[in-house]
Amino acid sequence: MSDMAAGNGTIGLTIDGRAVEVPPGATIWEAAREVGIDIPVLCHDPRLPPVGVCRVCLVDTGEKKLTASCMREAAEGMDVRTRSDRIDAARKGLVELLLSDYPTACTGAKTRDDELLALAREYGAVAMAGIPAGNGRPIDSSSPVIRVDHQACILCDRCIRACDDVQVNNVIGRTGKGYETRIGFDLDDPMGASTCVSCGECEKVCPTGALTLVDQSQAAGAGTAAGVGSSLMAGTGTRSALKQVDSVCPYCGVGCALTYWVDEASNRVVCADGRESVVNEERLCVKGRYGFDYAYHPQRLTVPLIRKETAYPKGPLSPEVEESDRRRRKPGGLVDYDDVLPHFREASWEEAIELAGRRLREIKDRNGPAAMAGFGSAKCSNEEAYLFQKLIRAGFGTNNIDHCTRLCHASSVAALLETIGSGAVTNVFGDVKNADVALIIGSNTTENHPVAATFMKQAAKSGRTKLIVVEPRHIEMADHAEVFLRIRPGTDVAMYNAWMHVLIEEDLIDHDFIADRTEGFAALEELVAAYPPEVAAEICGIDADEIRRAARLFGGADAAMVFWGMGIAQSTHGTDNARCLISLMLMTGNVGRPGTGLHPLRGQNNVQGASDAGLIPIVYPDYQKVGDPEVRAKFEAAWDTELDPEAGLTVVEIMDGALKGEILGMYMMGENPFLSDPNVNKVRKALANLEFLVVQDIFLTETAEFADVILPATTHLEKTGTYTNSDRRVQVGRKTLNPPGQAREDWRIVCDLSTALGYPMSYESPADVFAEFTSLAPSYGGLTHDNLGLTGKLWPCPDLESDGTQVLFGDRFPTPSGRGRFVPAEYTPAKESPDDEYPFILNTGRLLEHWHTGTMTRRARALHAIQPEPRVEIHPADMDRLGLVDGAWVRVESRRGSIALTAESSERVNQGSVFIPFHFREAAANVLTLDALDPYGKIPGFKFCAVRVSAAADS
Repeated sequence: MSDMAAGNGTIGLTIDGRAVEVPPGATIWEAAREVGIDIPVLCHDPRLPPVGVCRVCLVDTGEKKLTASCMREAAEGMDVRTRSDRIDAARKGLVELLLSDYPTACTGAKTRDDELLALAREYGAVAMAGIPAGNGRPIDSSSPVIRVDHQACILCDRCIRACDDVQVNNVIGRTGKGYETRIGFDLDDPMGASTCVSCGECEKVCPTGALTLVDQSQAAGAGTAAGVGSSLMAGTGTRSALKQVDSVCPYCGVGCALTYWVDEASNRVVCADGRESVVNEERLCVKGRYGFDYAYHPQRLTVPLIRKETAYPKGPLSPEVEESDRRRRKPGGLVDYDDVLPHFREASWEEAIELAGRRLREIKDRNGPAAMAGFGSAKCSNEEAYLFQKLIRAGFGTNNIDHCTRLCHASSVAALLETIGSGAVTNVFGDVKNADVALIIGSNTTENHPVAATFMKQAAKSGRTKLIVVEPRHIEMADHAEVFLRIRPGTDVAMYNAWMHVLIEEDLIDHDFIADRTEGFAALEELVAAYPPEVAAEICGIDADEIRRAARLFGGADAAMVFWGMGIAQSTHGTDNARCLISLMLMTGNVGRPGTGLHPLRGQNNVQGASDAGLIPIVYPDYQKVGDPEVRAKFEAAWDTELDPEAGLTVVEIMDGALKGEILGMYMMGENPFLSDPNVNKVRKALANLEFLVVQDIFLTETAEFADVILPATTHLEKTGTYTNSDRRVQVGRKTLNPPGQAREDWRIVCDLSTALGYPMSYESPADVFAEFTSLAPSYGGLTHDNLGLTGKLWPCPDLESDGTQVLFGDRFPTPSGRGRFVPAEYTPAKESPDDEYPFILNTGRLLEHWHTGTMTRRARALHAIQPEPRVEIHPADMDRLGLVDGAWVRVESRRGSIALTAESSERVNQGSVFIPFHFREAAANVLTLDALDPYGKIPGFKFCAVRVSAAADS
């Protein structure tokens, strides 16, 4: 009984004649539920604190009055009855009172049974005559995803508690007095105009028709099967007519467990629910709950395409072609199919695969394996990532294989491998509840990893955990922090060296851990001696006393965790940033125990798994080095071919090679470097310079415009495979929908192309591919599709009866010496600093509603409706100085290019800084960004470059 406050011993009572034993503190309702006795409730939910306002859960304990079972604690020897004429009459009366003012027809899309109406049916209740009714409380349809019928609200407060206590968003409360009391959003704003983040938790817990879904299929014009849509709209909860598929979310690295409810007749998802799992405890964010209808967007690729011989943009980029391309790439969002498709013709699968295999083989035979390269995808499954890198290595004969981890956490992985011998997180994000202090840096967690953020906010709200947030922008997590440090961008190394200076100076370090578990501390101690807070304050723009305050708070913790994101990693100093954080944790002994750990929050849903599977140029699956002769011999035997002993090129290096004519043939699976890579104008020229490009994707992306062959692939919803989340949890994503047209599963396409290339591959199922992968990856040893079940397992999992290993490195690190290594890092300025010509610092990032290059989310109706266009955040003082007003069109320029978009006056950014999300093709932030690389992780510096801002004509 995990929800109960366990104590010493148990309490014995009887419920409906059945003996029950429960821990002290358990309520009668919880005790009954434990033995399968159902007591009806309207205001209570097992995940929420009880309030006892509906009284429908009344039971008889032998006392004079009936008692609310959700509030009353069980007592020794108590004899409880949950049904009797007296109890039934009381419940019926309560329901009739509620029905007296209830709408006769609730027209929202209720995807589960209306609990009030269900109780009315059970107890034969009807609206009580003579009671005032129908005060005409309003309907609020301002939200794109949730419809609010205030007249159907029974003021159970479930939505308030779900918002406050589960998601910790604090948006919903009560407004008005007496009979006019109703729920309100913020200061009684319409829901769509409030700070609501559309997580849907309130709708999920609402027991009536007060909060209902805006029907996504109807709103998208897709319709529903006869009877299903109308029944859902009527609130009768006809889930029995729907197929239930338990899967995982396809967006961020949190890897939320969810259930899709599918109308098989129309091949559509009706709704998505979070399901019980240690990962998300039934929670979802706006993307997981509403971002599924991209799968049946009319722009899906459904047939193979081959470029016509005369089609643009292949070949040299003459000035005329440059101008034509500039005109054709007008603002307006997604790829214009009317412009692009005429350059392609439809083909059969046989023709497309034969052509792709033949042309790639010709380039390899003529120019050698070094002229070949591949980009895999962190949105594809472990099985597909494994097969893709196998094709590139064994089929192409090169290690020129990379994926988007290079663009998010390559520097983190480089530092972790160097210092503790493993690139994996050392503890799960949910264990923040056991930390005294959690440091969150370079992570806008509530927007990038929103469900993980709920656990952090809950830990802070409980008083158990104090948060230290370090960010150049004021983010929501700062509002929950004990200490918020608004750091000057690009100065992290200086600040953390100052923290370590304070910890050593004030003896807040763990001497035993340093002596027993680490090496190289003397060199670090010598370096940080030169970084007193007063020196760092001048560099990072934070008062020296605040630096000391944060360092002391962190150093005083018995258990501390650190979470970091791309704000740390996507930097030309990213590896040094991560080295400092690792040193901070090693010197305080905060690795290898509950409530401690290093956790780089992974970006996409399978960044961890794609890296584990070998989509990295320097390692085979499970981080086994390509330069190690014994390792290479192992894979040569398994794959029956000779392998390249040299490390391959990274993402940016491959694009450089294409631009120089050294990389001629490429295969891309689910990657869109045109928008995701830095310095987009350079990427465009590189893509146009390739001799032959094969793109495998679900939509005609900006990158696919440059392809010679386009292969229609399947979405996450249309295939089965495993995905590894940020915690190292391996979960099975299950096929939910049938693919459209001739689209094929990615793993099958890879096998077909490999065979056409001359390296045959054949597997019966993704489970067979996973078996081969795990046989070569010791960390995944023993895992199978079958034993992963519905909730998955953490790797490593030496005991398959367990959930896997949560806390790593309790005794030793996987380094040659078994010790963690301190690696000192000197502060150096950014590669490109603001000056008179380009006076602003540009920071880029994600928005809550969108993901990566927007390929999926901008085609999801609800997500696009909530956040349809890009804006640049500019500080009000800078707006005034530039003579700009909110909503004005501006041009943002760097030394690499320029974009036009509207301005948003925002105090979230510092003066002298601007922020642009990178999801939007029509204002692609990466046109501006710098492609200079971190020398160790080879990651580009997305988070810092110099720009200027000026007024622009309306676009």
